[in-house]
Amino acid sequence: MPAANRTIALAIALALPAPAMAAAAEQPCLTAQEFAAVSTFALPGVIRGAAQRCTPVLPSDAFLRSQSETLAKRYAAGRDRAWPLAKAAFFKLGGGMDPQAIGLLKNMPDESLKPFVEGAVTSMVGQQLPTERCSAVDRLVMLLSPLPAESTAEVIGLAAGLGARAGQARLGKLAICKA
Repeated sequence: MPAANRTIALAIALALPAPAMAAAAEQPCLTAQEFAAVSTFALPGVIRGAAQRCTPVLPSDAFLRSQSETLAKRYAAGRDRAWPLAKAAFFKLGGGMDPQAIGLLKNMPDESLKPFVEGAVTSMVGQQLPTERCSAVDRLVMLLSPLPAESTAEVIGLAAGLGARAGQARLGKLAICKA
């Protein structure tokens, strides 16, 4: 991402007033399709963030330590097809943000916005993933790794949708609409 866009994005993030950030915590729900698109787009960043966070605590033969970058690159191949729906879902989730910030982000060209979103995902996972979950995440990523990115995202979306039907309509801070 060009330095000017990084500066704008950082300024936007820092300029969000506390009420807007609090409102963003109560996000609208995503449909299973929107969630799958977000997952498809975000998977490479999630994998990279998990690898960054977990490498220090995983054994040397762990999947994330040895295969994460290869898998992230392979999964990145499907992101462009998912981008239009994922982009709309990201903006749907950001509805509580300051309107000026949303306006600036919406006016960013996709070539700048995509790396900004991926960087935010990687950073968030890399900072917030509890290290005690690293072994389970490593195993999950290893089990899902033979699947194409779209199939992995569909599995994640399906699982989230099933959880929504069971009344557990949240995956972290993301709310999944009940079908």
